[in-house]
Amino acid sequence: MTIQNQGHEHEFEPQYGLPERLPADERILWQGSPDAKTLAVSAFHMRKLVVYFVLLTLACAWPAFEAGAEPWAMLLAVKWIVPLTVVALVSVWLLALMTARTTVYTLTNKRVVMRLGIVLTVTFNLPLKRMSAADVRDIPGGFGDISLALTGEDHIAWVHLWPSVRPWRIKKTEPTLRAVPDARAVAVQLRDAWSQATGLSAVAVAPVEAGRDTRAFQVSPT
Repeated sequence: MTIQNQGHEHEFEPQYGLPERLPADERILWQGSPDAKTLAVSAFHMRKLVVYFVLLTLACAWPAFEAGAEPWAMLLAVKWIVPLTVVALVSVWLLALMTARTTVYTLTNKRVVMRLGIVLTVTFNLPLKRMSAADVRDIPGGFGDISLALTGEDHIAWVHLWPSVRPWRIKKTEPTLRAVPDARAVAVQLRDAWSQATGLSAVAVAPVEAGRDTRAFQVSPT
């Protein structure tokens, strides 16, 4: 499978989200970017970080509280951890925001194009004919992740795709459209485009259990 990985600064893109203009026989079916808030929670684990730093702050203040110290003494006990907490959380939020703003996913009638990168921009072209499955993970708020299973022996490094990659699939990475709105509607478009590009039928699989990473939707030959 040929997966093109082209460095390209998006400020000079000939067509938004794409490294070059589409051929005459190719058209865009859908284009979108991750939702920043949803990406921060689902990919950067913002809520877990908040809980962690709150517990860490309480742990630092607890000895002074247990000793019956005055409020000012408890504030002195956390004088270092609080600023570090603020810096850490703001940094993660800004990273999620910049990632969402610089990431563009494009579905055409022939491929999925992923433009990734904040400083160094790269573009991955994933032909529909080289996909074996696509899984959808629902995220509260109408968003979702769509993971693409690729055929062949070609391998994209996990670090090159992150965070647009399925969690815990390190050996055989699965490029993932993260935190996209109306993920199930996009998955239907992907299924239809895949069927037309390959000439094969696709099967949709009902969720096994709500709230879990299950194969809620599958694109595969029958």
